[in-house]
Amino acid sequence: MSRRPARAEHPRGPGGDTAAGDRVLTLPNLISFVRLLGVPLFLWLLLVVKADVAAIVVLAIGGTSDWVDGWIARRLGQVSRLGELLDPLADRLYILATLLAFTAREVVPWQFTAALLARELLLLGSLGVLRRYGYGPPPVHYVGKTATFLLLAAFPVLLLASASSSAAATTAGAIGWALAWWGLVLYWVAGAMYVVQAVRLVRAVRTRSGGAAA
Repeated sequence: MSRRPARAEHPRGPGGDTAAGDRVLTLPNLISFVRLLGVPLFLWLLLVVKADVAAIVVLAIGGTSDWVDGWIARRLGQVSRLGELLDPLADRLYILATLLAFTAREVVPWQFTAALLARELLLLGSLGVLRRYGYGPPPVHYVGKTATFLLLAAFPVLLLASASSSAAATTAGAIGWALAWWGLVLYWVAGAMYVVQAVRLVRAVRTRSGGAAA
């Protein structure tokens, strides 16, 4: 999840969100673009040329560096609307691309992939409802960021365990699955929290509308 969410507590108005700039060419945005380019590179390395070691490196760098662009944006005062979109987009693409690739390579079972995809569909539905009422994505909770970090840290370890036949692969597999299952649980907890936030926002709008009509 993005660490630079749109301000969901205020409906989008003509003036837009004044907390984020309109700049495009910033260092954080450049980092986010590079992270996005890592997604097709990872898929090509893993599924086409079967270069597992290189794929592990790309996934580890692209997945575990998701905090870098946000930290730099806040440090340099370069928070932007584009960055608010690119950061969570990169996180989700890494997770979804990795899940699909890992399922194809039988690194993870399809049930695990289905559980994560179901959560994404739940969140997508709640975001669609919020947009109907003029709201952007709800503020990101630390539970969601923790879940994303655990999943993106687990994937390279699981791939490493799958690509290796040494005794260390068993240990790596245990560590990877521990991270993955904790990430999955927290991912759903965060999803439930976002749904609750969405319900509260929609109820508040309906209450105001009902009061105005009265």
